[in-house]
Amino acid sequence: MTESANDGPAAPITFVGGKGGVGKTTLAAAHALALADAGHRVLVVSTDPAHSLGDALEVPLGDEPVQVAPNLWAAEPDADTAVRRRIAQVARDAERAVPPEVMPAVRRHLEQAGASPGMAESALADLLVDRMEEVGRRWDALVVDSAPTGHLLRLLNLPALLTPWVVGLARQRERARRAEAFADVVGGSEEEADPLTERLHARRHRLERAAERLRRDAQVRLVTLPRRMVLAETARAVEQLTGAGFRLAPVVVNQIPPGEAAGPDTAEALAATRERFARLGTVEVPLQDAEPTGPERLRRLAALLAPR
Repeated sequence: MTESANDGPAAPITFVGGKGGVGKTTLAAAHALALADAGHRVLVVSTDPAHSLGDALEVPLGDEPVQVAPNLWAAEPDADTAVRRRIAQVARDAERAVPPEVMPAVRRHLEQAGASPGMAESALADLLVDRMEEVGRRWDALVVDSAPTGHLLRLLNLPALLTPWVVGLARQRERARRAEAFADVVGGSEEEADPLTERLHARRHRLERAAERLRRDAQVRLVTLPRRMVLAETARAVEQLTGAGFRLAPVVVNQIPPGEAAGPDTAEALAATRERFARLGTVEVPLQDAEPTGPERLRRLAALLAPR
């Protein structure tokens, strides 16, 4: 990490991703700690349902950021809590926008929506956008310990995917409001502000800003292992992320066994990994002799992450 605190980090937002079990949470914590030691105000956030960031830092974590070291804050937002918060907000907006007799049906619909598979990811994405908007003001850098690769791809693409959906909802709502106003008072009084339409437009603008910032200020650091199967998944992720316009950091090859302990299969997979990611570059991290948790061990691990 050669950048100075005055200049700011080279990438204000870093996503650390990969197949489950490759050590990305530990490496995300190490990367965040290195940035903090360089003098940057850093927030590291986990969007992985496994929630092991607190274990890596040896500090209990929750929804709100807590300081875990000089210049370093961390949080593990809970998806269920995020969903409940979002549903409550939508219900409050609906109470101002629909007749009271319709509200029971609205609440039933919201309860069903809250149980849908995509709601948790969408709610966590909203929380992540909140944190992204704080970068440059509250934080100098944001490090995201993301869910496994497939979830990371959906999370990164969600702002761009949701924007046209929100635009469509806003247009439908505006058409309905115009029809209501015409039916109630032909040529009548000034139309009242519609909080639901206003919120939809605000959400659209927010998602557009997030999608643009992800491509401008974010990098993705993928973590892999010296194994053929993990290499194949990492290669697919590189192709998809590059095709979507995201900037990729050198690939981290983690948990490399020392010397002869590697064996021919590992040596072959490591050579294939170096060749496959020659353009991006690789950073090779040896298998640690102890679980790298806590600030001191994470600092030793962070020293291995700088490309040589």
